Amino acid sequence: MALKCGIVGLPNVGKSTLFNALSSAKAQSANFPFCTVEPNVGTITVPDARLEKLESLVNPQRVLPTTIEIVDIAGLIKGASKGEGLGNQFLANIREVDAIVHVVRCFEDDNVIHVDGKVNPVLDKEIIDTELQLKDLDMLESRIDKLKRQVKSNDKSLVKQLEICEKIKAHVEGGNSARTMEIDKEDQKFFYELYLLTSKPVLYVCNVDEGSVISGNKHTEALTAAIANENAEIILISAQIESEIAELESYEERIEFLGELGLKESGVNKLIRACYALLKLITYFTAGEKEVRAWTIQVGTKAPQAAGVIHTDFEKGFIRAEVISYENFVEFGSESGARNAGKLSIEGKEYTVGDGDVMHFLFNV
Repeated sequence: MALKCGIVGLPNVGKSTLFNALSSAKAQSANFPFCTVEPNVGTITVPDARLEKLESLVNPQRVLPTTIEIVDIAGLIKGASKGEGLGNQFLANIREVDAIVHVVRCFEDDNVIHVDGKVNPVLDKEIIDTELQLKDLDMLESRIDKLKRQVKSNDKSLVKQLEICEKIKAHVEGGNSARTMEIDKEDQKFFYELYLLTSKPVLYVCNVDEGSVISGNKHTEALTAAIANENAEIILISAQIESEIAELESYEERIEFLGELGLKESGVNKLIRACYALLKLITYFTAGEKEVRAWTIQVGTKAPQAAGVIHTDFEKGFIRAEVISYENFVEFGSESGARNAGKLSIEGKEYTVGDGDVMHFLFNV
């Protein structure tokens, strides 16, 4: 499955610097490529040391990692919900992504002008929240008007939809994003079908100075407190450090540079892993002489649906799956080694795929 994340933020917060750093991330994840689909859209591979380990054991003809599509969405200004600046384009682009990566300025630099004259990450966040909430309210009002005309037919499902929309509208009118609202399990399908901008999961990226990249600063502390009640994640990244890493030619140089800063991994890698966790995604692998490949699925996916990610025929004709955990595959060095050790299991349609499972599907169409 293709994951699409949109990088958003006010002008001059470091969005484009971060996006450009992502374009050089190939050297941080073996030699897998980044490609630009459009001027502001790129596809980047997901770094996974397990894939490299499987490659060393299997020695396949090719290795295919899983990918994330990153969209550098135009900088937002006040009034975007009414079409100010590039507002309409901005909001249309957000509607298409699975998750929002909200870059917030958390550094002081007199040479980088802030659109409001001073660094205030909480206010910056609220500006974007307000514009997205206003756009959602426009959509909800239109939907409610339509439903009010339709409920005259006494259709109970439409009455329920109207009730849900009115509850969400009241919640958003209170200055809250839709994702912070508790939705009954039976109503969640309709809720997500509304495609509200503020229902999307959010990862806040605090763009900090070099000295704050490990422990943060007063700005990151203020933002952390402000989002305490949100269903959102927050990470610290220095876009400046990432741009410096991108200029280094070799993977070894980049690792050495990170070590000198006291960092275990690049901010780019941290961002990608955070997006995965935010969307409750995991990876399973297929491994053979022709190809070692990573596949992305949702947590809780059953074996037939996981097979369907490879090809719809695999799901339709699913018979069973042969499964080896990544740890057992590595311990015994190969599929045959794990099989001989009794570590290969035969699983049916109700098997829930685990993160890192190495799988082989049997099917009949």
